[in-house]
Amino acid sequence: MYRSHNCGELSAAHINTEVTLAGWVQKSRDKGFIVWVDLRDRYGITQLVFDEERTSKDLIDQAQNLGREFVIQVKGKVIERASKNANIPTGDIEILVSELKVLNESILPPFTIEDKTDGGEDIRMKYRYLDIRRNPVKNSLIFRHKVTQEVRNYLSKEGFIEVETPYLIKSTPEGARDFVVPSRMNEGQFYALPQSPQTFKQLLMVGGMDKYFQIVKCFRDEDLRADRQPEFTQIDCEMAFIEQEDILNAFEGLTRHLLKEVNGVDVEKFPRLLYDDAMRLYGNDKPDIRFGMQFGELNEVAQHKDFGVFNNAELVVGIAVPGGNSYTRKEIDKLIDWVKRPQVGALGMIYSRCNDDGTFKSSVDKFYDQDDLRKWAEVTGAKPGDLICVLSGNTNKVRAQLSALRMELAERLGLRNPKEFAPLWVMDFPLLEWDENTERYHAMHHPFTSPKPGQLELLKTNPGEVKANAYDLVLNGNEIGGGSIRIHDKQTQSLMFDYLGFTPEEAKAQFGFLMDAFQYGAPPHGGLAFGLDRLVAILGGQETIRDFIAFPKNNSGRDVMIDAPAAIDDEQLTELGLQLNLKS
Repeated sequence: MYRSHNCGELSAAHINTEVTLAGWVQKSRDKGFIVWVDLRDRYGITQLVFDEERTSKDLIDQAQNLGREFVIQVKGKVIERASKNANIPTGDIEILVSELKVLNESILPPFTIEDKTDGGEDIRMKYRYLDIRRNPVKNSLIFRHKVTQEVRNYLSKEGFIEVETPYLIKSTPEGARDFVVPSRMNEGQFYALPQSPQTFKQLLMVGGMDKYFQIVKCFRDEDLRADRQPEFTQIDCEMAFIEQEDILNAFEGLTRHLLKEVNGVDVEKFPRLLYDDAMRLYGNDKPDIRFGMQFGELNEVAQHKDFGVFNNAELVVGIAVPGGNSYTRKEIDKLIDWVKRPQVGALGMIYSRCNDDGTFKSSVDKFYDQDDLRKWAEVTGAKPGDLICVLSGNTNKVRAQLSALRMELAERLGLRNPKEFAPLWVMDFPLLEWDENTERYHAMHHPFTSPKPGQLELLKTNPGEVKANAYDLVLNGNEIGGGSIRIHDKQTQSLMFDYLGFTPEEAKAQFGFLMDAFQYGAPPHGGLAFGLDRLVAILGGQETIRDFIAFPKNNSGRDVMIDAPAAIDDEQLTELGLQLNLKS
C-alpha cells in the first residue's frame, strides 16, 4: 500500500498516528539543520519535517536532494505543527518523517505548478498533464464531474434512459462542416463524426424509448471563434408524447436542481422572451438580464432634425448607462474608439449627458434641443446622472454593435456578478433564414424543427415570417441549451425539405432512413440539448470553457500537447485509397 492517508485529510485528531503518504514535492525549505517539504496530491498538501535532532543524517541528505515534482513516499508520525497554517486543512499538523522513498524523479517543470503560475496559456496547453496538477484546473475538472453526476442522477430519477449512439455515421447537412473519416473496407466512402445525435434520438423516439438522454461528444469542423472547441460535449435529451410546455418544465427542473445542488442557489423564475423582442430590446438572442440597459429605439424622436447620420439610418437606437454622466470626455472618447474597433464595426457613437439638474449636454447639441434630448431619455429610461449612448445604421448590424457595447459597459460597471444567476427562455425563433450567398433559405436550427402550430401554410406565401417551435435556455448571457418540437410525419418533413431546396432524390439520399422510420408510427416528440462545457463554466463562475475540459484544443483547433492533427504515412493513405492534393 503506497499510502494510508491522503495529503488533505490529516488533522490534530491524528497526532501520534503513524502514517504513510505519497505524492509530489510541491516545494521544500532547507535550513541546514531542518528541512520542510510540502507534499501534494489531489486532495491537498501536508507538510513534512526532517529535523537533525530526531532524524538521521542520511534521511536529511535525501530530503535536501529532493526536487520539485519528485514523486515520493514517506512514513512517519503525525505531530503538532509549531507554526500553524490556517490557510490549508492540514495546517495544524506535520509529519515527522522516519522513512523516505523516491518513487520517481522529475526534471524541472517548464512552469511553476502553483495556483498563480508563471506559465502562459500556450506553454500550459503543451504540458497540460502538469497544468492539471494545479488547483484551478484540478478543481474545475472535479467540479465538472460533480455537475455531470447531478445531471445523471436527476434525469434518471425523472425516468430518462441513457442510450449511446454511434460516432461513425453518415454525413448530413446540419449547419456546419462535418469531420469525415475514410473507410478502409469501403474504398472511396466516408463516415462523418456527428455534429449532434439529432436523427438518432428521433429514431429512439420512434423506437418507443419515450425519454432519452446522453452525455455525448459532438464534432463541428467550423472556423473557430474565441472559446469554441471543434469537439464539445452535450447533455442530449429527447421526449415523446409531449408539447413545448412539457419540455420547458422538464428542463427548468434540471436547471433548478443544478443551481441548488451545485451552487446552493434557489431560482424560481424562468422568464420567457420572444426572439423578436430579444433582438429589439437587447440586440441578441441570448441576453444577460442580470442588469438593465434595455435598448430604446429613437427613430421617431431623432429623425426629425437636419442630422443626416440619423436621418439616413435604418435604425437609431440607444442605451442609458447608469451613472455614466461621471465619465470624463477622455473616457467617452475611449468608448467611441472601442465601438469603432473592427471587432465591433461602428462608425462612431453619439452621446448625451443627463445632468443632475435635469438638463442635457449632447455631442449633437447643434441639431437637438433640450426637449429633443429629454425624449431620448424617456425612450431609453435614462435618469439624472446617466449617460445615453446612441448608435445608428443597418438594423441588424447596429443591434449587434450596441449589444457588444452593452456587455462591455456592464463588465466595466461590475454588473455581471458570476454568483448571481438569471435564466431566461428565448422562444419562437424564425424557422428559416435567408442566405445571400446561396440565395435560398436554410433552417435556422436544423431541418427537423417543426413550425409553430398553424403556420405551415405560411411557408407557401412568406417563408421568412414562419416561426419555429423552438426555444433556447439562456443563463447569464450565454446560451446553455436549445431545442425544438420536431416534425414527426413524413408529409410535413418532405414539405420542409422542399422549402430548403432539397430535391426528392437528395432528401432520400440524405435522410431516407428517417423518412422511412416516420412511416411506422412516429410519436410527437421534441427535445433539448445543453452545452455541458459552457454550463459547467457558468455554474463555476466563469465563461471560459477550457479549464473545464481535460485536454482542450487551441484557437486553431490543434492539440499542442500531442501535436494533432498530424500527417499520416503513405502506407496508410494507400490502404485508405486516398491521394493528397495539397494547396501550395
